[in-house]
Amino acid sequence: MTTQTRTSMPPPVRPAHLLAPPGVYAPQYDTELLTRALHREGIDEGTSVLDLGTGTGALAVAAARRGARVTAVDISWRAVLTARLNARLSGQSVTVRHGDLRAALPKGSYDLLVSNPPYVPSPAPLPRRGAARAWDGGPAGRTLVDHVCDAAPRALRPGGVLLMVHSALCDADATLERLAGLGMQAEVTDREFIPFGPVLRSRRAWLRRSGLLRDDENREELVVVRAELR
Repeated sequence: MTTQTRTSMPPPVRPAHLLAPPGVYAPQYDTELLTRALHREGIDEGTSVLDLGTGTGALAVAAARRGARVTAVDISWRAVLTARLNARLSGQSVTVRHGDLRAALPKGSYDLLVSNPPYVPSPAPLPRRGAARAWDGGPAGRTLVDHVCDAAPRALRPGGVLLMVHSALCDADATLERLAGLGMQAEVTDREFIPFGPVLRSRRAWLRRSGLLRDDENREELVVVRAELR
């Protein structure tokens, strides 16, 4: 497992043609980082893509623009409707379905799985409703990160690729180890340091007490994990 590092910080993402109503995760630095990783993949009209936790549909639309056949999934009906509308406004064909990341997926159906799951460590378990459902990832931030890891080998064809972004607070090494244990060759391909957003700023004291954050840390590191099914 190898690591490549890219440390230049891009400007925040504000796509002009994507709607992001209240309660749907708006594209941010993590979306931009994952989109850049997606564009490095050999996507064309023969590529089948699954976007887990699609939110506004930003990643799904980006893949569809490359000609891919895209299926997007989200547990939030508001996100599902938003992604459908954004795909239509962007002139792209995307199949958007309502469902849980833990739901059964068609086995071996996709060439590429992309996901920007909720990954912010939270004092409480996953919320069942409300805006925080778009970012809270449980006490270690890994509840849905682990679900995406576990889903990838089932959903991907041999040679298929998982691209996932999450915070380094969730332990990138744990992600690589979990994916390796599932038969995938995994590496961190991108890293970016960004300022703390309002959620992390509000949880700084709790993160320090939990041992997830050092006293001198004032920026969050984002990572993109790329894993290929052997």
